[in-house]
Amino acid sequence: MPTITPEQIPDLVRKGASCRVDAALEPLFKTGDKIRALNINPATHTRLPRYIRGKEGVIDRDHGVFVFPDTQAEMKGAKPQHVYSVRFTAQELWGADAPQKDSLYIDLFEDYMEKT
Repeated sequence: MPTITPEQIPDLVRKGASCRVDAALEPLFKTGDKIRALNINPATHTRLPRYIRGKEGVIDRDHGVFVFPDTQAEMKGAKPQHVYSVRFTAQELWGADAPQKDSLYIDLFEDYMEKT
C-alpha cells in the first residue's frame, strides 16, 4: 500500500477510502468457530482492544480481506488478512453481573485470535 502524502488527506477525508484488499486468501476461521482473543501487549500499534484480550467469543461473519494496520503503521507491509465480526457475551467480558442476554460484536483481524 502506498504512503499517503499530506496533500492527499483532504481528498481522502472528503471521498473516503477503504483498506480492503483484493486478495484470494483462504480464511483461517469460519462462522460458528469458537475463538480466544490473544492476550498480547505490544509496545507498538494495535487495534486489539484491551478489554477483550484473553476473552472467548464466536465468529459471526467474515468481512473479507483487509490491510493489517499493526504492520502497516510501522511501514512493515500490508500483511493482508481476513477480518471477522466476533460475538462476545457481556458476561464473558464483564462478569456474572452483566446481563445474560447481552452481547458485543467487534471486528477482529486473524492475527488477534486463536481457535479454542
